[in-house]
Amino acid sequence: MATFYYGGQAVIEGVLMRGRTKAAVAVRTPDGRIRVHEEPLTAPIYRSRWAQWPFLRGLTALWDALILGTKALIWSADVALEEEARAQGKESEGFSGIMAGGTVLFSLAVGIGLFFLLPSLVTKLLDTYWGDSPWVSSLVEGGVRLGLFLLYLWAIGLAADVRRVFAYHGAEHKTINAFEAGAALVPEQVAQYSRFHVRCGTSFLLFVLLVSIIIFAPFHFQNIFFRLLSRILLIPIVAMISYELIRVSAARPEHPLLRWLIVPGLLLQRLTTREPDLDMLEVAIAALVPVLVADGVPVERTTAVYSTSATPVGAGP
Repeated sequence: MATFYYGGQAVIEGVLMRGRTKAAVAVRTPDGRIRVHEEPLTAPIYRSRWAQWPFLRGLTALWDALILGTKALIWSADVALEEEARAQGKESEGFSGIMAGGTVLFSLAVGIGLFFLLPSLVTKLLDTYWGDSPWVSSLVEGGVRLGLFLLYLWAIGLAADVRRVFAYHGAEHKTINAFEAGAALVPEQVAQYSRFHVRCGTSFLLFVLLVSIIIFAPFHFQNIFFRLLSRILLIPIVAMISYELIRVSAARPEHPLLRWLIVPGLLLQRLTTREPDLDMLEVAIAALVPVLVADGVPVERTTAVYSTSATPVGAGP
């Protein structure tokens, strides 16, 4: 069986963790409780044998980021709205159904438009300055894309709420680092580990931006419609290659050549992670423990205490 890497992402006041067979989302409520939702991974992309093949397994990572991660984020928003409404003595309207689906589609459209289509459009307008050179054009397009990405991360990091999400991102990394080192899953011990991780989604996105420079170069269409369409259609290819680079570099982090692939992602994580407090670490542990238990992984020591939520992740159509 192929090596499986545990991991997840930060959500609103919480953390998502994914295992082989189950995902779990844990969030901290305003009254200090930890609510956890556990959901089996039944989508065909998790069950299919081809989904474990090299390169094709990158589609699973893309699915996690776009579908599972967004559903978990929506569930955490549901919990926040529910708790706020309860404090005000009202009934929560929730954040599901059409609103949830619309949010997913809107976020996906904005992400593709901002980080893939806009750089291509800007580069097309500037093509006259360096002639018909696909490689120069692709390098400029990649530079614009990377600049927009860094500016976006810096800008959202100015918001207090986002900084808390980044702290939960750090808690997720520390918990995974502690687990992979064989440490006890208790906040005080987990706190000793790094908030940076070689398999971080931030590093994955950086690989996507860099790999896209090479993959997009041959598709230097003069017709702007075909150029933009090629960017959208090639996203899965870029994601599959980027995921394999992440796996190779994570498996051999001390290799001199691969170290050059790892370091930029680790540096970028200084923008997307913050040092978490012990309460945040407890939430991350509460998300990881049920995932490990479902996979039959022994969990000898943990202080995770939580209440199970009956609300499914991404409730609604």
